[in-house]
Amino acid sequence: MKPSKNIWRLLLLPFFAIGFMQNLEAQQPQVLDSLKKQLDSVKIDTIVIRWPQNKINVEARGIERVNVNPNKILKNSKPLDEKFKRFVPFSFWDSENQFSLNINEVAFVNWNAGGDNSISGLANLNFTRNYKFNKVSWSNELRLRYGVNVQEGRSLRKTDDFIRYTSVFGYRKDTITPWYFSVKFNFNTQFSNGYKYPDRDNPISSFMAPGYLFLGGGATFMPEGKKFNLYISPLTQKATFVLDEALSNQGAFGVDPGENTFMELGFLITNTWEKEILKNILMKHRLNLYTDYLKSFGNIDVDWEMSFNLKVNDYVSANIGTHLIFDNDIKFDEVTADDGTVIDPGIAKIQFKQLLGVGFVYKF
Repeated sequence: MKPSKNIWRLLLLPFFAIGFMQNLEAQQPQVLDSLKKQLDSVKIDTIVIRWPQNKINVEARGIERVNVNPNKILKNSKPLDEKFKRFVPFSFWDSENQFSLNINEVAFVNWNAGGDNSISGLANLNFTRNYKFNKVSWSNELRLRYGVNVQEGRSLRKTDDFIRYTSVFGYRKDTITPWYFSVKFNFNTQFSNGYKYPDRDNPISSFMAPGYLFLGGGATFMPEGKKFNLYISPLTQKATFVLDEALSNQGAFGVDPGENTFMELGFLITNTWEKEILKNILMKHRLNLYTDYLKSFGNIDVDWEMSFNLKVNDYVSANIGTHLIFDNDIKFDEVTADDGTVIDPGIAKIQFKQLLGVGFVYKF
C-alpha cells in the first residue's frame, strides 16, 4: 500500500523548518538593520487634547445682600459701655496693695442704762510682691497696722500698733517638687510708744524697743496652686533690739541692763495658710515657733494669728481675729525697790488680743 501525499508532507516538514531557521539566522543582521532604518524614518507627532473648562458658579448661602449706607451706620453708632482695657504684658511678679479701715462708734443721749460716748478706728495697710518663675521663688510682704480709741472723759489711747516685713527667697532643684531651699528675713517693731494705762509717763514699749529681726536658712514646703507655706529652719539668728535708753537700763525684753541688743541662735518654724472655708468667708492663719539653742532650749516663743474675713462686697467687709503671743523674754509683774532696783523680774505670761470690726476695704 503506497503512502499518501499528506504523510510525505508531514515527514518532510521538520526538514523544511530547519532550513527556514538556518536561512533566517543567516539573514538576521540584515533584517534588524532594515527594521531600524524604517523606525528612524518614522515621524512621531504629539497630539494635545484640551478639554473645555466650564466656569463654576458658587452662590453664597445664608447671606443676604443688603445695600449698606455707611453714613446711616455712623449716625446710629453708640459709645462703648465699658472702658477700653489696655494690653498688659505678662509678668512673673504678682503684686497686691490693700487698705482697710474699721470704725466703731457708740453714742448715748439720755440713756438710762448709762455709758460713755466712744469712737475707735483701726487702719491696715498690706503690700505684697511675689515673684515665681521656673525654679525661683521670692515672696515679700509688708504689713502696717495702727488703731486708736477715743472715749468721752478720757484722752486718746492706742489699741493696736505693729510694723512687720517678711522676705523669703527660695530655689528648688526642678519644677515639680514643692520643696524649696530657702533663706528668710523677718523684721517686727511698732510705730509709737505703748503705755500701761492710765500711766502715760512711763512707756513700756516704743519704736525699736522692742525690734525683732530673724535671719536664717532652711526648707520651704509650698504646694502649687495652694496658699499654704511651711518653713522649717534649723539655723536662725534672732536679734532683739531695745534702742530706748530707759527701757534698756531696765533690762526690758531680755537685754542686759544698759545693752541695746540681745542675740539668740535657734530653731524656727513658720506656717501661713489662706483658705475660703465658706463662700465669701476667708480664713487666714499665721504661726511662728522659735526656741533658742544656747540659753533656753525648750522654751518656745509663740506668735499665732488667726482671722476670718467676711466679704460683703468689693468695698465692705467684716473681720474677726485673734492674736496670741508668748515670749519668755517678756516679763510681767515686775517688783522693784524704792531706789529702782529690781527685786523680782516677774514671769512670762500669755498675751492675747481679740479683734472684731466692720469697715471699708480698697485694693489698688
